Amino acid sequence: MLALDAVNAHYGLSHVLQGVSLSIAKGEVVGVFGRNGVGKTTLIKTVAGWVKPSSGSIQFDGGEIAGLPADRICRLGIGLVPEDRRVFPGLTVEENLRLGLMQAPRRAKADAERAIERAFERFPRLAGRRRQMGITLSGGEQQMLAIARVLVGAPRLLLIDEPTEGLAPMVVDEIFALIAELRADGIPILLVEQNVMRALEVCDRFFAFERGAVVFEGRADVAADRLRLIEVIAV
Repeated sequence: MLALDAVNAHYGLSHVLQGVSLSIAKGEVVGVFGRNGVGKTTLIKTVAGWVKPSSGSIQFDGGEIAGLPADRICRLGIGLVPEDRRVFPGLTVEENLRLGLMQAPRRAKADAERAIERAFERFPRLAGRRRQMGITLSGGEQQMLAIARVLVGAPRLLLIDEPTEGLAPMVVDEIFALIAELRADGIPILLVEQNVMRALEVCDRFFAFERGAVVFEGRADVAADRLRLIEVIAV
């Protein structure tokens, strides 16, 4: 579904991604783990088109997307839930959700309305706050809204960056339950997350990052791979 081959990316003279190669198959949840500042968020932004790669190939469902504008990548079916959520504070919950429909502008009106209602069914907390302004939501509710907004666009691949950062334990449980539900629905996900042990519960495979490069990859259901991951990212 997604394949990166020798991808490099820079911020000015800073070489952030250094020859990154990884892949995601249909229906997989793939984790990207590592310490702060090793390039995980830049990886997500490069796939989404927010950062232009300096070189290398990024293929989505067999087509090259490296260097395409972010809006075009979005309309191809790649949905991004950014680390800072980017909820519009001056819009209501429902208005924020409806912005997600712009990912699929040719969708029939009836299908679009069903997508909105499905989002409220999936996120009952949001349903009770559909007329509230985005700025009035708690951090956990804003994270749910950011995810729901992407889902109404029916993405074929989800990029999720640090979804549980700064959230209360009960909300963290809800977020991981949601990711498990999306996995069961067959939606492929590239997940960046600091809560490694919880993330491994919902991942099929993972990649460990260090200094902008993949230094180890493994399967989440293999104990030896999990142990090696912890050793690598703890160094």
